[in-house]
Amino acid sequence: MVKHKNYERNVFINCPFDDKYFDLLQTLVFTIIYYGFTPRLSLENSDSGQPRLEKIVNLIYESKYSIHDLSRLQSKSANEFYRLNMPFELGIDYGLRKFNHEFSDKRSLILETERYDYMKAISDINGFDIKNHKDIPVKLVECIRAWISETVKLRNLNASEKVYSDFIDFNTDMFQQKMIKYQNDHNTTQAERFAKKEIEEMTIPEYIVEIEVWKSRKKHRI
Repeated sequence: MVKHKNYERNVFINCPFDDKYFDLLQTLVFTIIYYGFTPRLSLENSDSGQPRLEKIVNLIYESKYSIHDLSRLQSKSANEFYRLNMPFELGIDYGLRKFNHEFSDKRSLILETERYDYMKAISDINGFDIKNHKDIPVKLVECIRAWISETVKLRNLNASEKVYSDFIDFNTDMFQQKMIKYQNDHNTTQAERFAKKEIEEMTIPEYIVEIEVWKSRKKHRI
């Protein structure tokens, strides 16, 4: 099987897409791009004619690397079920690596909130090197940085706090650019409202482009 042309740089992201996880998702996407890789996730394409599972399998095939965040497995209220999409997608990724020698070079990072939380729901992965981010964005950056150094073997990486500081700068810069866009035809209050609304409505593909443009403009080293 011919691998995707960007296979060596693609990182499949398997994580929750709810509002409570959104800050972590933005940090995750930014950090992957910051370190020179391409995030791949199901939100990049909303084609209603393609089954979601087919889309996910294709992304896994196209990505040498993957990040699986299992931090939202636990049900939070009565009558709520465990959230099994994330471990299911982890299983697909692991199966491809284990049973297809062409993809034995695949590498993955498994994340959780607190250490050993996963044991309550999916004890079969006991023994895997799993990192915990405590739902703290800068801690998530630290986990990704360590994995890229240990597994991807990149060296001389910027400190996690530097990466997170640049993430804050990116968001500030993006807002300022949107303000400038609207200030030509609107007063400051309107421009601020429109800028915030545009950022709130921004899709993942738009967000990725914003990061790439910012990174190109700033030319930060990794």
